[in-house]
This record gives sequence, C-alpha cells and structure tokens, in this order.
Amino acid sequence: MDGDTLYSIGDLARRTGLTVKTVRFYSDAGIVPPTCRSPAGYRLYDLAAAARLDLVRTLRDLGLDLPTIRKVVDRETSLPQVAAAHAEALAAQIRTLRLRRAVLTAVARRGSTPEEMELMHELARLSENERHRLIGDFLAETFGGLGDGFAGVMTSLTPELPDDPSDEQVEAWIELAELSRDPAFRAAMRRIASDHAADRRAGRAKGRAGGGARDSAGDRVREPVLRPGPAAMARDLAAPALAAGLDPASPEAEPYVAALVTATGEEREALATRLETAGDPRWDRYVHLLAVINAWPPPRPLAPALAWFTEALR
Repeated sequence: MDGDTLYSIGDLARRTGLTVKTVRFYSDAGIVPPTCRSPAGYRLYDLAAAARLDLVRTLRDLGLDLPTIRKVVDRETSLPQVAAAHAEALAAQIRTLRLRRAVLTAVARRGSTPEEMELMHELARLSENERHRLIGDFLAETFGGLGDGFAGVMTSLTPELPDDPSDEQVEAWIELAELSRDPAFRAAMRRIASDHAADRRAGRAKGRAGGGARDSAGDRVREPVLRPGPAAMARDLAAPALAAGLDPASPEAEPYVAALVTATGEEREALATRLETAGDPRWDRYVHLLAVINAWPPPRPLAPALAWFTEALR
C-alpha cells in the first residue's frame, strides 16, 4: 500500500480485527478521526489513522481508559509515563487479587465459616504498619518485663511479608496472625519466655560466681559461655533416639535421660514439666509459618523431641 491508500470503516475493521461498531465509536469520540470523506460522505482513513487505531486497540487491551488513551495518541502525555503509571496500578491490582485468591483458597481448604472468612480477609488486607503493630503487641505481651536482651529475639520472631508475596506466604501470614491473636497461645508463649529468661539469669549468675574457666595456675582462659536452654539441649540429645525409633519408656532411653538431667542440673519432674510447656506444638507452627513468610529455611521442630523426653523423664 502506498501513502495515498484510504480505508473505509469496514476496511479498518477487517484490518484491525475490531468490529465496525467499535471503529465508529472511536471515530465519533474523536480518538481516531477520519482523514477525509468520500464524495458520498463516507468516512475515510489513511495509514496514519490506521496506525493510530492499532495503538488505541493495544492500549485498550492493556486496560487503559479512554481519556488516558486520548492523551497518549494526541501526544499530550508520553507513552512511557503512562505505561509506568499503569504498570504500578496493575501491580497493586495483582497484589489485591493474590490476597483474595489466597483467602479463598484457605477458606476452601479449611472449611471456614463466614465469620472466619471475614477475619481472614481482614488480616490479609492489613497494611505493613498494621501487621507490625499486631505482631509487636503479641511479642510485647510475650517478652515484656522479662529484662533486657530480648530485642534480638523479638526481631527474629517478626514476620516480614514481602511486597509481592506468594499465595503460600499470604496463607502463612493469615494463619500466623490468627495464632498471634489467640489468648491461649499468648499465655503459653509467655510461660516459655519466662522460663527462658530464668535460664539466662541463672547462666549469668553461674558465670559471675564461677568467674569463668581457669587453667591449673588459676588464670582465666575464657569468658563463661551461657549454657543453652533445656529445650534446645533436649532437641539435640533426642535426635538419635528419634531417628532410631527408640521407645521413651524403654530402658534404652535412660542414658539419654541421664545425659539431659546431668546437663541441666534439674530434677526429673521439674524438667519434665518445663519441657512439656516448651513443647507446645503451636510454637513449632509459629516458627514454621514465620520461615515461610520470611523465605527462610524450614526450622527443626522442637515438639517431637520434647514430647519424647517428657515421657521418658516420667
């Protein structure tokens, strides 16, 4: 086709794949005005008009509204600026749709009631500041008043949902947020944190009293190392027993029990009670969900080892 080629509305419709009605609408709106008219008064369009219509169709397919399209084709605004703004708007819409899909997927999987679905939707829509306030309140109730030194622990227990989360991360956030609002879970975590704080205080007191390890001449050779908590010790000591499928009530379990009692220096029943508290499976679930949200490697669970030792101790 040469530069003098003119198209009727029907020609443009066939060329672009649009309907005659759509082409006429863009023409009547002044977005793709006719180049001229035939002697009989029919609208005719040149190659520039056809190219303009192709651009309009592409922009409409991308979701731009007609006022914005008019500004682009009339060169009142630049296409890159419009594209950037529209891409940002689409990104926000995609995030919203992902949140909705994650909520609906969770509802379908869990068989939630309408009230539970409403709560999940509310939790999924929280802003970053609102999410931090919710988790901050939970952590403050867990660690508040237990002394200094827990700031790092609280930071490590804070979920950071990314700007473009996966469905799995959104679902994990919803469940973690529900868990952090549960008064029973908060009370259990407070008991665990209190025990941990007591361990830290005992470790510092032991370090001050002992003055650290000394060589044969009585000179200090290193600073005292605070012993790990009983829960961490139990998890490590129970690993081979669990791997071997050892019955905690069998005589073969006694060497493991003796090792833990010796390492902690606690009475068996008191230690069993502490491990039972620390072995709340909801804690493992919180840490697992936290790892999903923060894209961390999956953590080693505590509950199986602590349940094994609790039974073995008793």
